[in-house]
Amino acid sequence: MAAACRGEGLAAAFQPIVDTARGSVVGYEALARFPGFTEKNPEVWFSAARDHGKSAELESAALRTALAARSTLPTNCFLTLNVSPELLSTEEIRSIWREEGNLGGLIVELTEQTPIDSYVGLEPDLNQLRAAGALIAVDDAGAGYAGLRHLLSLRPSLIKIDRDLIQDVDRDEAKRALIEMLGTFASRVDAWILAEGVERVEELDALVSLGVPLVQGYYLARPAPAWAGIDLDLAHRLASKPAASGKAVVRDVLESATTASTVVLAAEAFAGNPGLESVVLIGEHLRPVSVLTPAAAGLGVVNPGMRVNLDTPLSEALARSMTRSASSRFEPLLVTDNAGRYAGVARLERMITALATPEA
Repeated sequence: MAAACRGEGLAAAFQPIVDTARGSVVGYEALARFPGFTEKNPEVWFSAARDHGKSAELESAALRTALAARSTLPTNCFLTLNVSPELLSTEEIRSIWREEGNLGGLIVELTEQTPIDSYVGLEPDLNQLRAAGALIAVDDAGAGYAGLRHLLSLRPSLIKIDRDLIQDVDRDEAKRALIEMLGTFASRVDAWILAEGVERVEELDALVSLGVPLVQGYYLARPAPAWAGIDLDLAHRLASKPAASGKAVVRDVLESATTASTVVLAAEAFAGNPGLESVVLIGEHLRPVSVLTPAAAGLGVVNPGMRVNLDTPLSEALARSMTRSASSRFEPLLVTDNAGRYAGVARLERMITALATPEA
C-alpha cells in the first residue's frame, strides 16, 4: 500500500468518450491501474485504502499518474478525473490542483464511495475548481447516493448515467423515460448527460434515438493507453445516423434486433441467450420474413410478419398493426428500406409512446 501511495506500480488507462452526433472522440476518462502489483483490481485497492485511512494518499497518487499525460491530450478533448468528494478538502488533493494551475479541459468527476449528506461544506473547494477552469461531473446518476437532491445542489456540467439504467435500455420503456427525464433536467441547467457502460449496439442505438449526446463503454472502446480512438466503421455509423426528431415516422423509433437466416439458427440463438425475446428471420435478398419467439423457433413455426417502410407514418403503422390477429397483434413490426431490405424492428410500445409524447 505504501508503494502505491507513492505512485510506484501505478499506471493510467484512458477510456474514450464519444459524441453520438459526430461519431468522434471528444474526451477520455482516466482510470487507475495497478500493473506493478499482484492484485490488479482497482476497486480492491481503493477499498483497502479506505479501510487503512489512506484514501487521500492513493487517490492523489492516481490523479498525478493520470495528469502526467495531460500535456499530450488531443486538441478539443477533455479529461475526466475521478475524485471522492469527501477528499476534496484534503491537502493531498488540493495540492494537485495548485500544481496544475489552469484546470481548463479537466472535468472533476465526483464518485461517491461513501454517503455524502450535504455538499455545503465542499462548496469552497468546488468553487475554486470552477474558478480555475475545471468542470464538475456527477457519477452514477440514478443509482446509489447520486440522487436528484445532489444534482440540484451541485448543478454539475456533466451528469453520468449509471450503467444499471443503460443496461437493456432498448428493451425497457421505464428506463428510457427516466433517461429522457435526466436529459430534460440537464438541458434546463445547462449540463450534458453521458451514458456510461454501453456494451451492446442495441443500447447504443436506443441512446442515440433518445438524443443522448455522449456515450462511453466497452462496445465503443475499452480503457487503453493514451490516446486511443474508436473503430472507423462505428464512427461512420454514428455520424451517418439522422438526428433525433419529433418521432413522426417509423424510422424515428427503429431498433436493432437479433437476426438469423434459418429457424434452426434462431433456435440456437435463443438457447445461447435465455433472456432473448425474439429473433428476426431473414430470407433471400435480405428480406425480413418473420418475428420468431422461442416457442415458435422450437416448433419450427414461421408466421409471416407485418412489414412497414422506414418512412411509414407512426399512426398508419399502428393502425395496420391493429388489423392483425389477436395472437400476433403486438409483435414488433418488420421495417424495410425502399428496396425491401431489412432495416430493423419497431415495437408498438415505442410507437405509442412516441405519438403520445408532445413535441418540444
